[in-house]
Amino acid sequence: MKKIWNAEEKLQYERALQAQGKTYIAGVDEVGRGPLAGPVVCAAVIMPLDEDKIIVGVDDSKKLSAKKREELAEKIKQTAICYRIVEISEKVIDEINILEATKLGMKRAVEELSLSPDTVLTDGNMTIDIPFPQKSVVHGDALSYSIASASIIAKVHRDALMDEYAKTYPQYAFEKNKGYGTAEHINGIKEHGLCAIHRRTFTKKF
Repeated sequence: MKKIWNAEEKLQYERALQAQGKTYIAGVDEVGRGPLAGPVVCAAVIMPLDEDKIIVGVDDSKKLSAKKREELAEKIKQTAICYRIVEISEKVIDEINILEATKLGMKRAVEELSLSPDTVLTDGNMTIDIPFPQKSVVHGDALSYSIASASIIAKVHRDALMDEYAKTYPQYAFEKNKGYGTAEHINGIKEHGLCAIHRRTFTKKF
């Protein structure tokens, strides 16, 4: 039986913060920590939390079809009080490691919002170096409306980016694997070597 989308469940963290007098609650998430190629993409978003502005269906981006994600991403961007998407390149990932690159992307996304958040909700157990109160939520992309919104816009942005890279580097099938280490992608590396957007620290064995 398919679980019905439940607004109260998705907004439990936001409503608890509102009860403490917080108004602008930012959700932050990243996409692309695991791929062998391309950037890690981080997004921060402050969504309006009035009942009539809640977007039904917002969920962990991994649970949604590509079509549904794209539809929701458009709605999120149009409805958001403000949002920011930041890419951290494969070169920076190789220099400072993926965890630090992710934290850097999240920090930039939050600090570049056009409005200062009262509180920042981050996915997982990630603490970032920001001058705002923050709370990390394990499985936040599934449990928090704000984090899920960030997860969706980050995922749609990164997928579109990898589709563009696929035109430049067709031998790796980036349009299908988005840079993740599928058999087809790995065969492409073995046959053609690495391209400019491969993460050298992730592909040493090839």
